[in-house]
Amino acid sequence: VQLQAFGGGLVQAGGSLRLSCAASGRSFSVDNMGWYRQAPGKQRELVASITSGGSSNYADSVKGRFTISSDNAKNTVYLQMNSLKPEDTAVYYCRANLHWYTDSDERVVFGSWGQGTLVTVSS
Repeated sequence: VQLQAFGGGLVQAGGSLRLSCAASGRSFSVDNMGWYRQAPGKQRELVASITSGGSSNYADSVKGRFTISSDNAKNTVYLQMNSLKPEDTAVYYCRANLHWYTDSDERVVFGSWGQGTLVTVSS
């Protein structure tokens, strides 16, 4: 299973960007997908996540500014980022937790990371 992320770039403070990430590969079911970010010198942190049922979760620092959504038919997750701040500058990574069943009906759980996409917010 591969995740491919798009949408990073350079934006001025107060601006907006939309990230997208699509999962592809073997047949699978998505349990949840999310976005993490890692700023220079800092640990990777969860930004937002969404379950296959549509329940979402956000880091306090992005609540009210970022919106996560998904298209289950396309196995794609989006992150709409509004009112961007310089402190949002980071490499953003998408993450998917998936499962599938083997021929012997064994449930296999798999987690996958996408390649990072750089978001730079200038002041």
